[in-house]
Amino acid sequence: MRKKEGFTLLELMIVVIILGILATFLVPKIIHKPDEARVVKAKSDIKAIELSLKMYKLDNGNYPTTEQGLKALIEKPEEPPVPNNWKEGGYLDTNSVPPDPWGNAYIYRSPGDNGRDYEIISLGADGKEGGSGFNADIESWKLN
Repeated sequence: MRKKEGFTLLELMIVVIILGILATFLVPKIIHKPDEARVVKAKSDIKAIELSLKMYKLDNGNYPTTEQGLKALIEKPEEPPVPNNWKEGGYLDTNSVPPDPWGNAYIYRSPGDNGRDYEIISLGADGKEGGSGFNADIESWKLN
């Protein structure tokens, strides 16, 4: 008697069909996970930048101006108002201001609109103002 080894063509076809059926149901559910993760990362980055801005204000009495930008958290600004108590080493744990998860620069304004001390904005996946879903802007004042 001959010993059977391996799988028959029918067994392999059944496995392929089952995998196809599973993929039909699972792929749509996990396809948007990277975009969701980027949104969460952008919100987390904005919160970290806000904390650094608050430490900057505690040391210097004001937030960096729009012209000084978020770079003031990395390097001591030379344009007025020059901070008197700028912390050696900066306020962020990086050597540069991180881009948003889509590779665009965060928008920083101080003072912000509507009487806010500052605002930090990521323009979302499309890199344009407005949008919905993953293209929606992520704004610091809406995270609180």
